[in-house]
Amino acid sequence: MAHDLIGAELVVDAGTAEEVRATIVEVEAYLGPEDPASHAFRGPTPRASIMFGPAGHLYVYLSYGMHHCANVVCGPDGSASAVLLRAAGVTRGEQVVRRRRATTVPSDRLLSGPGNLCRGLAIGATDNGLDLCRPGRVYLEARSREVPLSSGPRVGISRAADLPLRFWWTGRPAVSRNAVPPVKKGTGQ
Repeated sequence: MAHDLIGAELVVDAGTAEEVRATIVEVEAYLGPEDPASHAFRGPTPRASIMFGPAGHLYVYLSYGMHHCANVVCGPDGSASAVLLRAAGVTRGEQVVRRRRATTVPSDRLLSGPGNLCRGLAIGATDNGLDLCRPGRVYLEARSREVPLSSGPRVGISRAADLPLRFWWTGRPAVSRNAVPPVKKGTGQ
C-alpha cells in the first residue's frame, strides 16, 4: 500500500473555505508487531489500537509532545500495519496552508516532513480513526497515473531504521530534505 499512496491526493475540508488538496510524495511503511520501530510492536496499546483495525483509517499520534504524525492503516482487520505520511505537495489551498504554518518557506516545502504535513493540513488527534476511503473531513483520492518511485531506509527512528521502507516520488522537490540516494528505482504499482 505504501507504493499506492505515492501520488494519491489527500483532501481536507472539501467544499469549505479551508479546503486543501495535497499530492502525497513521500511515505514510510511500518510492519506492525514484527517491526520494532512500529507502535504496534508492543501489541494493541491504547495509543496504537487503531492500527489493529480495518485498513483505510487514519492513525494520528503526537510525536515527542510537539507535533502530530498521520498514518494510513493498511493491514487486514486485527493485523496492525501502517504507512506514515512524510511529505506532500499542495495542489489547492496554498494560502490556507501558509496561514496554518505561519511560514514563508517555498511552496514545495510547505508539507515536507510529517509534522509540517499535519500542521499545514490541520490534522490532529481528533482526526484519529477517520475513514479515509469515504468523503469526510479528511479522505484520499487514488492516484490517476503511475509515478517513478525511489526507496531507501526510514529516517528519524532508532530501531530498524536501515530497512528500505521509505518510498518517495523520484525527483519531487516536496520530498524531505534528508532524502537519501535511492536504493532501488522503479515505477509505482
